[in-house]
Parts: sequence; C-alpha cells; structure tokens
Amino acid sequence: MPFDIDSKFVVAVASSALFDLKESDRVFRENGEEVYRKYQRENENEILAPGVAYPLIKRLLSINTPQDQIVEVVLLSRNDPDTGLRVFKSIEHYGLSISRAAFVTGNNPFKYMAAFNACLFLSGNPDDVKEAVEHGFPAGCIYPSDYIDNDDDNEIRLAFDFDGIIADDSAESIFQGGTLDKFHSHEKELANQPLPAGPLLKFFQEISKLQQREIQKNENDPDYKSRIRLAIATARNAPAHERVITTLRKLDIRVDEAFFLGGIEKIKVLSVFKPHIFFDDQAGHIEGVARTFPSVHVPFGVVNT
Repeated sequence: MPFDIDSKFVVAVASSALFDLKESDRVFRENGEEVYRKYQRENENEILAPGVAYPLIKRLLSINTPQDQIVEVVLLSRNDPDTGLRVFKSIEHYGLSISRAAFVTGNNPFKYMAAFNACLFLSGNPDDVKEAVEHGFPAGCIYPSDYIDNDDDNEIRLAFDFDGIIADDSAESIFQGGTLDKFHSHEKELANQPLPAGPLLKFFQEISKLQQREIQKNENDPDYKSRIRLAIATARNAPAHERVITTLRKLDIRVDEAFFLGGIEKIKVLSVFKPHIFFDDQAGHIEGVARTFPSVHVPFGVVNT
C-alpha cells in the first residue's frame, strides 16, 4: 500500500542545514569532487555535529507518537547516494526518524519539493534557496549560529516577519519607494483589505494546522500543554498594524504573540520569546538575531533585488 505523504506535515531539509558541514564544504571547494568523495567515504563513520536547523527538526519530529505520525522530514541533498551515506549514518546516530531522501548529484533538489508534499525547504546553500524562491517554492537559507538548544524545554517556538514572508512585498514596495508617512497612509486606507500571499504562507498555514492539533489535545486533556507557539515580529507599527490582523483573520490563523516594533531591533523581543527558528526577508534583520537564535533568510521581493 503506497505511503500517503499528502496527508502529512512535511519539511524538506538539506544536509547543510541539518548538520555542520563546514569541513566537508571546505574539502569540496579546495580540492574538488573526487577528493570530496574520498573524504566522505573515509569519514562516513565520523558523526556530523548538529547544524542550525537540527533543534527545530528534532522538536518537530518529537510531536509524532506511535499512534499519530503526522510530521515527516525529508532529506533533499545535492550529494549522490554514495557521499550521502555519512549523513544517513549521522541521522541514525541521533535517533531522528528521517527515512526518505532525494540525492540529486550536484543539481538543485528543490524541484522535488512538490513530489514529497513539502511546505518548506531549509538549506545552507544561498544559491539553491534563491533559485527555489524565484521558482515560487517556499524556501529559506539558514544563517550560521552559535545557538545551544535547551533539551529541558519541549516547546516549539517559531517567529516570522510579516511582509515578504507571510504576506507578499506589495506594501513593502510602497515603503521602499516613498516615506514612512506615505506607507502608513497607504496601509490605513487598505486596512480592511488582506494582503496577498507571501513566499512562506503555505508553511505558515501548515504549522498553524499543527498548532491547532496541539490546542485540541489540550482541550481534550487539560494536563496536556500545547507545544507550538507562533509569533510575528514586524517593523510595522500603528496604524499599519491593522492590516496584519485583517490578513490573519482572513487566513483564520491564531498567533500567540505579535510584536509591532516600529524600528525597534527585533532581537530585543526575540531574546524574550526565544525562537527555535526565525524567518525574515531582510538580511540586515537576520544578522542581528542569528548570532543568538536559529535564523532563516528568505530572499524574496524588492528588498532582495
């Protein structure tokens, strides 16, 4: 009987996001493919250290129970199956329930996202992510981070920028092309009109469905604590805040926390929220957060042209 991947919450992850491949990448860049293949074979029993996306992936998989296997993580890799064996050995070592993969031998693997029903592709390769986003796939590039996960904390906290992430950049284009007053006037005039979809809307909707399942578990069992918390951290402030709420209402999505910062650095509130992942379309915002928390750049829209 075929496996029903379409009924699952699926995240696709590159080995460069899941594990620390700095040394492997150095060998490839400095010595070429053949030396790299030999290096990976010689070291295939050397376990790779966790990468920036590892805490998020581990936490998402922990939602699964023997009776309810809703979360699926798929490995999408530029490696071939031979050199990719080291990654699977590391997956097995850490006890991650990842069994499905696509190895594409140097090609960009994002084109297989739809085949695996993936609502997000995380990679450490900015060129792969840029091409994926340009083709309309929900993808993000993991930034290097010194984040150390707290295993005693079993929540899963995700933080999102709004414009250029959940919504498109049509409002951002107004801001970039004018003044703050013009932007506020425009957004106040359109306050009751939801914004069009952004590049990570599908992922945002799917993680919201997962959150609703957690909330339902809590309603059925008051001793069960919902594990997923969602936050929006946006540079918008009043009066531009109302259009965010209008858009969320149309989507029928509940967020646990929302920060309308009006120019305040996002790290100030995220240091309190402590996200396991933060998504933003502006590299300048990412750089201020990535040193402390796992962060993902989504190269979408006017600010990335």
